[in-house]
Amino acid sequence: MHVAAVYGANASGKSTVLDALNFVRDAVRDSYQRWSPTGPIPRTPFLLDDAARSKSSWYVLEVLIDGARWTYGVELDDKRIIEEWLYTYPEHRRRVIFERDAEGIRFGTAVANRRDRARVLSDLIRPNALLLSLGAQAGLAEVLPMFEWLDSGLDIYASGGVSASSVLANYLLAEPGRMAEVRRLLQAADFGVTGLEVAASRGRIAEAETALVEAHEAVDRAMDEQETLRAIEELGHAQLEVEMARSMTPRSRVRLAHGSPGTLFEPRDESAGTKSWMALIPLVLESLTSGTTLVVDEIDTSLHPRLVARVIELFRNPVTNTGGGQLLFTTHDATLLGTNFGVDTLQRDEIWFVEKAADGASSLFALSDFKPRKGENTERRYLGGSYGAVPAVFSGSLVHELLEAREPGHAAS
Repeated sequence: MHVAAVYGANASGKSTVLDALNFVRDAVRDSYQRWSPTGPIPRTPFLLDDAARSKSSWYVLEVLIDGARWTYGVELDDKRIIEEWLYTYPEHRRRVIFERDAEGIRFGTAVANRRDRARVLSDLIRPNALLLSLGAQAGLAEVLPMFEWLDSGLDIYASGGVSASSVLANYLLAEPGRMAEVRRLLQAADFGVTGLEVAASRGRIAEAETALVEAHEAVDRAMDEQETLRAIEELGHAQLEVEMARSMTPRSRVRLAHGSPGTLFEPRDESAGTKSWMALIPLVLESLTSGTTLVVDEIDTSLHPRLVARVIELFRNPVTNTGGGQLLFTTHDATLLGTNFGVDTLQRDEIWFVEKAADGASSLFALSDFKPRKGENTERRYLGGSYGAVPAVFSGSLVHELLEAREPGHAAS
């Protein structure tokens, strides 16, 4: 499956599903290098139940990497990692990479020098840091497929971050051969774009990135525990230097041309929809060619439903999706549940729902659970409440609610 759409009412928990993915990714990237050694784990427990706030949180991911299933899981609370495990299933048989609990760290037989490595990493690991994070920093080859998938194989689009113009400019500077594709995608979206101009930034980013590569190599060469610890610390400093160089360097930018004279617009003059599309294009192209998983919250916020439908087509068509990329998005747009020129925009197995119970807890379930009939009007049935996951306001009237509030004496009650 290359596309998954998640529907639900406002505040039903759609974004929370994506937030969980984002938390695991950031924790794997940052827990050893950036989280405070003595600080709390920056999780967000369930806030609508006082008892739940003190309970642990569970996160479990199952992904396919090069045709093999991998499972990564972690249980944690505000202070420590309670359990953590990583398994892979080559030829459908479970192979333990590592397990971690109160009794310590255990590596599976697939890990070379597993006892020595367990002893070294046990001395280095902190209670509030992930073993997957430390293992990747220490160059443990057996954990790298899962780390790399979370680090670079999962793209989570967040609007309001780095400017769309800079995102697109940096992509084109790194991938100049994609200029024609970017231009065609901008023009096809009917934003009135006729051309584009890329201006490169200047700075010492390359020097800092070279030092980062050397720091990674020093970790790989480390021969004993103390040398490994020093190399990992230097790697952390090198990563911070790259970030500082990038933040202090004037950003690259793209200016789009509009109209037959080709008037160049400043990025601030573009519409919200144009900016969203500029930022998404590099992520879409990267996913289609490299097989990454692209996650977009509320994809319909600034993009027209027809444009979203065309993006879905790109992922579903094997001619354009040569890398096997995936698109996961949340949306309120019920028109995507219908047909587009006689063809279903979303297939039945691509549609999911999130619904919030009376206690505020959210559940995720699939349209296929309802066993819809062939030719069923999914859009109409969803809006009619047949599948749940719609706001209760649809069963009443906002006009009635407002008039009730205006009744004399209502405010005092």
